[in-house]
Amino acid sequence: MWVTEECKSSFMEMKWKKVHRYIVFKIDEGSRLVTVDKVGGPGESYDDLAASLPKDDCRYAVFDFDFVTVDNCRKSKIFFIAWSVTHNSGFAFYFWDGFALFPYFKQSSYGR
Repeated sequence: MWVTEECKSSFMEMKWKKVHRYIVFKIDEGSRLVTVDKVGGPGESYDDLAASLPKDDCRYAVFDFDFVTVDNCRKSKIFFIAWSVTHNSGFAFYFWDGFALFPYFKQSSYGR
């Protein structure tokens, strides 16, 4: 299983340029490539991300969460989300349960 360049560049744009609020990824069963399924603009919310996830298929997502600390400092954290549907096919459950993207995003989080 491989992650496409579009996945990597979209994630880096979200992390450094703040042009995306979230990115939803899917696995193409034929090629076994992880590809970008949907990108949420900077004005979208977590509710928009939740609404974009399919009810009958698995996805990965990253969400850039902005918040203000008790010291009134603006902060941002990126969360990795594994959307796993238990009644999916054996292929999907096997591959999605493996968290194939997690090592890439963990390595890409330096300086954040």
